[in-house]
Parts: sequence; C-alpha cells; structure tokens
Amino acid sequence: MSEDVKKAHFPKDHLTPEQYRVTQEAATERPFSGALNDEKRPGTFHCVVCGTPVYSSEHKYESGSGWPSFWRPADEQAVGKKVDRSHGMVRTEVHCATCGAHQGHVFEDGPEPTGLRYCINSLALKFEPES
Repeated sequence: MSEDVKKAHFPKDHLTPEQYRVTQEAATERPFSGALNDEKRPGTFHCVVCGTPVYSSEHKYESGSGWPSFWRPADEQAVGKKVDRSHGMVRTEVHCATCGAHQGHVFEDGPEPTGLRYCINSLALKFEPES
C-alpha cells in the first residue's frame, strides 16, 4: 500500500475516545495496558474500525514489549505501511489497508521466519475467538 493512502475518518461515537486517539490520531496506548496483550486463545484479530481481519493468533508471540506482537499479518494485503518520522525517530507505521486506521509499528527484531515484530495497539483491534 502506498504512503499516500487517505485515512477514512469515522465519527467519534463509533469508537471509544481511546480507540479514536489510537486509530485516527496515531496515539499509542501505554505498554502492558492493552486487553489483548495477554490474549492466547485461537482466533482472529480484526481492525476495530472497519472489521477487516488483520492478524491471526497463529502469528502472535510474546515479545515482552508490552503490546500484542505478531511476526506477520494474517494477509499481507490487509496491512499497509508508511514511514513515520514523528517523535524524532524514523519507524515504519502499520495501518489497516482497508480504512487507514493506525495500528502500531513494525520492527526488524522479531522471530523467524520473518524476523519482523508487528507491535500493535490493543485498542486498534477487536478479537474474535475461534468457535
């Protein structure tokens, strides 16, 4: 997904104030505060804004970072990336490819086979356990 993706803005009443700050204003929740950090059940993590399936529990691992971490998205096309130069750093931001909602960042310090760590805000996700 290109860097010129237009983010779809949703009314604030569609999301909690915290979800809105994270997904629409690229805020970050405090480490170890997210409800999904310790989620270990089999299932799918969806974009909290539009419902697109973005991550699978099969790719989740404990990184110790304080945020849910995945070594890959459920589908590479479900997640877009762009350069984030905020806060005096250069990072790669990840967002929902469908609606543009900010999810977190991807780093090159994850486990094999990808070596990537998708460090994602719990507030950007909705978990659906396998039935």
